[in-house]
Amino acid sequence: MPNATEVSREKLVADLKVMISDADELLRLTAGQAGEKVTEVRARLGERLTSARSRVGELETSVVEQTKKVANATDDYVHKNPWQSLGVAAGVAFLLGLLAGRR
Repeated sequence: MPNATEVSREKLVADLKVMISDADELLRLTAGQAGEKVTEVRARLGERLTSARSRVGELETSVVEQTKKVANATDDYVHKNPWQSLGVAAGVAFLLGLLAGRR
């Protein structure tokens, strides 16, 4: 089960991918614009997008690795302690049932 930090990282990666995609589209739409200032801004934005893509890729790799570690640790724990795991799962299910029954 991913913790809040991992969920936040996954959300950050998804948000950054959307932002990069939008910036790419903006670069394409302004390709025909002339002017020294526009050309300068487009060049800076292009450099920053390249850097952002690299960082997002690294962050995404980190998120995937951490998620796999957590999943493997959970799997190992469940295999080593099946009855405790079953008890915890039953307790959580019971509490969720109580909460759902109150609504």
